[in-house]
Amino acid sequence: MIIDSQHLFSDAQALTVTAASTNLIDLGAERKIGVGEPMAVVIACDVALAGTSPTFVATLQSDDNSGFSSAATVIASASQSSFAAGAKLVIPLPQGNTERYVRLNYTLGGTSPTITVTSFLQPMSMIQNDVVYADGITIS
Repeated sequence: MIIDSQHLFSDAQALTVTAASTNLIDLGAERKIGVGEPMAVVIACDVALAGTSPTFVATLQSDDNSGFSSAATVIASASQSSFAAGAKLVIPLPQGNTERYVRLNYTLGGTSPTITVTSFLQPMSMIQNDVVYADGITIS
């Protein structure tokens, strides 16, 4: 499957603390995201969630500025206490208004949590036959 870089929030982003996605998506204007073709955020686990009692929550945020100084929560995933490499988490987006910019915020809990994820925005119709594999390629 080919993922458009304009819809990519994180590309093998290694997390050890709560952090925002490395990329944000500029919708160009306030939009009713998900109207028409239903959309979802897909989070693929590249390296399994580890640590002592680790937890992982992904929150889609929107804001009218790229600095996210007044970010609003659009939707959040359920808390994950295990997330294996190769697994994916699909968060269907509600139809509704979002501000111009959207990003993911990853909240990690527990003692010394670690995880590596790739996440992107995708139409729901493209998810049903999609399979995610753990990354086995190193390019130096």
